[in-house]
Amino acid sequence: MKTIAISGKGGTGKSTFAALIIRWLSEHVSQSILAVDADSNVNLNDLLGIKLKETVGTIREEMKTKISNIPGGMTKQQFLEYKIHSSLAETPSFDLIAMGRPEGPGCYCYANNLLRDILKTLGENYNFVVIDNEAGMEHLSRRTAQNIDILLIVSDPSVRGIQAAGKISRLLKELETRVKEKYLILNRVKNSITLPVKKVIEEEALELLHSIPEDEKLLKMDQDGNPIWKIRPESSVYQEVDKLMKKLNYEKTREAKP
Repeated sequence: MKTIAISGKGGTGKSTFAALIIRWLSEHVSQSILAVDADSNVNLNDLLGIKLKETVGTIREEMKTKISNIPGGMTKQQFLEYKIHSSLAETPSFDLIAMGRPEGPGCYCYANNLLRDILKTLGENYNFVVIDNEAGMEHLSRRTAQNIDILLIVSDPSVRGIQAAGKISRLLKELETRVKEKYLILNRVKNSITLPVKKVIEEEALELLHSIPEDEKLLKMDQDGNPIWKIRPESSVYQEVDKLMKKLNYEKTREAKP
């Protein structure tokens, strides 16, 4: 199992980028993929064009009211695991589980811990786990982003965006999060990268892996609410995702979903 996590500040196209990676993997490498929407503002399913059954957050709220109605012979933990497994949205190319947001007041850490613990066992059934983390650094401070093979920190080509990416990178070191490789991805690049941006990338000690161009067709697709499957394979943005994944040494030898 390989785990790819996508992080970054809001407004950088992080979730769209995650969806494009899921599409590329399913088309070129493996259809055994678990997509994880770890953002409380759930939208990865819309980008992938599928409907959700439940989220971890709604299951957590349900457990508050149905704790006395757990089926006989099942512990609370067993019932939680059953409910979370049942919430999987399954497709021929990938499966999706979503964090969601608890509807009532209370600590959000419990839902995060649930997701983290379930992923330990659930992820072992897949060749790839792709995690779309929420914007900012909260998921890192809650230590939900551990045991990651590749972390891709997405930023727009601005000085402030790169500085935010640098904060995420430094926080990883402070928390001793187990991330094998981490790279910066510049998204929505209109022209060339400016000298001030290049300078701050160097100052923040970030390794720029690839730049993804601004794509008007992708922007319109997002505005119209269409899934990423509408983007043609020959589009500039999808071609750059293809180059990026090759840099990560993923070959085009697709394995069928077991």
